[in-house]
Amino acid sequence: MPTKAELKQKATHIKLKIRKFDKVVIISGKDKGEIGFVAAVSPKEQKVLVLKENEENPEQPLPLNAAIKHRKAKTQGQRSVRMKIPVPIHISNVMVLDPATNQPTRVGRREEDGKLVRYAKKSGTKLVDVPVIEPK
Repeated sequence: MPTKAELKQKATHIKLKIRKFDKVVIISGKDKGEIGFVAAVSPKEQKVLVLKENEENPEQPLPLNAAIKHRKAKTQGQRSVRMKIPVPIHISNVMVLDPATNQPTRVGRREEDGKLVRYAKKSGTKLVDVPVIEPK
């Protein structure tokens, strides 16, 4: 007889309360208190990739919860480089920001017009989902 934990792991469709492009705040870890947006979600591992907007270069966001990777020079003319690489953070260590108050809030689901919608539990406002653009 499988345990409840084993059944949860075998579930094929995992519903998460955090989605791509949600504005979140990190609530624990080395970047505690930092605000960013979710760049990628991994439901199987229950991890998210959080990036912060860059004022100097808006097209190149800065990684939160970053690790330093050292790249050695391959030829004599090149220089060795220290690169910041974003590391996934567990979903329990981030909270969605309430769109009305800009404060961290829990997320709930309720049915509106026959569809399940996400809402912020603090203010009750509906969380707007960013439409996914299909590649051509």
